Amino acid sequence: MKPLPLLALLSTLVGSPLWAADSPKTLLTDLVNPESVAVGPDKKIYLSIINGEKEGDGSIVRIEEGKAVPFVEGLDDPKGIAFYNNWLYVTDKTKVLRIDINAKPAKAEIVAEAKQFPIPPLFLNDVVVDPESGTLFVSDSGDLKGSGGAVFRITLPPSPKGKFGPPVASKGDPKIDLIVDAKKLAGLHTPNGLAMDGRSHLLLADFGNGNVYRIKLADSSSEKIAEGIDGADGLTWDHYGQLFISSWKTGKVYGIPKVGMKPILVAEGFKSAADTCLDSTGQFLLVPDMKGGTLTKVPTQIPGYEVNHSELPLKTEFAFPNLEWEGWSPEPSTGKVVPLRPLVLTHAGDGSNRIFVGTQHGVIHVFPNDQKATKTTIFLDIQDRVKYNDNMNEEGLLGIAFHPQFKSNGEVYIFYTPKKENKVNVVSRFKLKKDDPNKLDPASEEQILRYENKLFWNHDGGTIAFGPDGYLYIVHGDGGMANDPQENGQNLKNLYGKILRIDVNQKEDGKNYAIPKDNPFVGNKEARGEIWAYGLRNVWRMSFDRKTGQLWAADVGQNLFEEINLIQKGGNYGWNRREAFHPFGDKGVGQNPEMIDPIWEYHHDIGKSITGGGVYRGKALPELEGYYLYADYVTSRLWALKYDEKQKRVTENRPIKDPQKPVLSFGEAEDGEIYFLTVTPTGKGIYRFTK
Repeated sequence: MKPLPLLALLSTLVGSPLWAADSPKTLLTDLVNPESVAVGPDKKIYLSIINGEKEGDGSIVRIEEGKAVPFVEGLDDPKGIAFYNNWLYVTDKTKVLRIDINAKPAKAEIVAEAKQFPIPPLFLNDVVVDPESGTLFVSDSGDLKGSGGAVFRITLPPSPKGKFGPPVASKGDPKIDLIVDAKKLAGLHTPNGLAMDGRSHLLLADFGNGNVYRIKLADSSSEKIAEGIDGADGLTWDHYGQLFISSWKTGKVYGIPKVGMKPILVAEGFKSAADTCLDSTGQFLLVPDMKGGTLTKVPTQIPGYEVNHSELPLKTEFAFPNLEWEGWSPEPSTGKVVPLRPLVLTHAGDGSNRIFVGTQHGVIHVFPNDQKATKTTIFLDIQDRVKYNDNMNEEGLLGIAFHPQFKSNGEVYIFYTPKKENKVNVVSRFKLKKDDPNKLDPASEEQILRYENKLFWNHDGGTIAFGPDGYLYIVHGDGGMANDPQENGQNLKNLYGKILRIDVNQKEDGKNYAIPKDNPFVGNKEARGEIWAYGLRNVWRMSFDRKTGQLWAADVGQNLFEEINLIQKGGNYGWNRREAFHPFGDKGVGQNPEMIDPIWEYHHDIGKSITGGGVYRGKALPELEGYYLYADYVTSRLWALKYDEKQKRVTENRPIKDPQKPVLSFGEAEDGEIYFLTVTPTGKGIYRFTK
């Protein structure tokens, strides 16, 4: 067979930036009816091959050194394939198989057969797996004429003790439930492609009517999220919330930059674009062409919404390499090293250009902003009242903010967890010592705001910052545990899962602060007036762009997605009804005008705990001007993100060579240079960016 002509594909990329113009590439030819593709945990590509119409002539092949090598043969009509750990699941006509790719020889075992379904399947098509639970979802295309179609959920028996993954079917029967059929989803014609949308929702492509539906698994209710894709087949998310849809009938591939937008043509020229997946890099979509007999990779760039993912020519290095921390030693007399945990880096805004670093244990250090600096001085030591231990490492001294008039009033605000109280956080004001203007007076503490009645110890947030308006902004997480069980994020009657805005220069109504009259919920009896924005899970961290005044917040995700938000007055950021661009939980909702989507998300295949930074406005690295710097704590990766205000979208998300250490936090010095902080047993925990 002839290779896929690339001119048709390349035509869709005309006008794209040079960095986006990676050419589609035909990886394989001379395949006989390739249907579905998946990348295994071994990074190898697997394909289902229908071959002819004869039973037993189907197979699974694996790509070895650029060739399709038979992996498992003797299948009937293998279509959808999907991985869960080392198991490859396959829909084969009226049964579902699994293959242990580590077994030698590999063989297919039945995990669900026709008689076990509540409605006997006619033509099982696609399969997708919940990556956390291992639950399977399969589509039945019915009689291929518009009747008998359905989607089923298959819950496999739990694993035997000491074994990894679901057991073979002989160890127990699967539980199979009907999710939707034509009675539950009006207009359902020929169910085909499937994709998870978070854990609680499922996407379904209908081959017959060209629609894509989102189905809520809790009650089988549905909504249409795309239409007009005749012969809709494969559904694939990339790592950043873009959805790709292939059309078997038209030989085209479409992309949706964000669900709610109309599909945009990404590639064409296929004879019958079948079930797709991401390649191991996440930068390309693998597209089997069933009639064309090819496998092609297409860049995951949607015309008009291209994002530059090329690496920035920067590196990181130790900052202040000769610094010794007063009162802390890498070799303590006890013999037990207590690592330094620098968590906040900031400045006083007083023209002194000094750098202040707060440790999570409760000490604030100060030193000159000089790379040759050799010693810090303790600015404040409140270890006697700050709670921290490694088993509960979201507590401690979490935030520091210098008053805009610090030079004249000597006030500093600190967010911390009190040692002698349980599940409490406070924001306190401290003042300079009367006899020493270079130190804060521990005895001057005045508690400004208290967070009480928490049920759990984690999700404390803790960033505090003065905005360009002179008010103090405070963020606290939703109060802890999975799923926000108290639904604090959406409850305007409490302060959890919110960003607050208060006036610390005034006192009103018996409080040690006042509520600005222009706060969004002032006068609303059903809401706390302190709230500036809500629907947040656990912001870590937030910062103001010193040039534009925009407030940025990186919100740590739960199940699958991390996100970056631009905070607006009165904004509802969705938690716990949404996680990034996706509905969350049984009460999850789709895009709606009452909730603000993040400007960026990334999947847990990339990282699992975002650490927010700030927008670079320094002078040392002009190539970083205007980029938002952030990291992932779990995978130790760093990025510089560029948001285009006119286009209202991210145009660049560029990796920076990282230090291979978890990034605790970022901080900005008075000169605009941005640093990041890591746990250190040596005292070298501050890093900077260099050419």
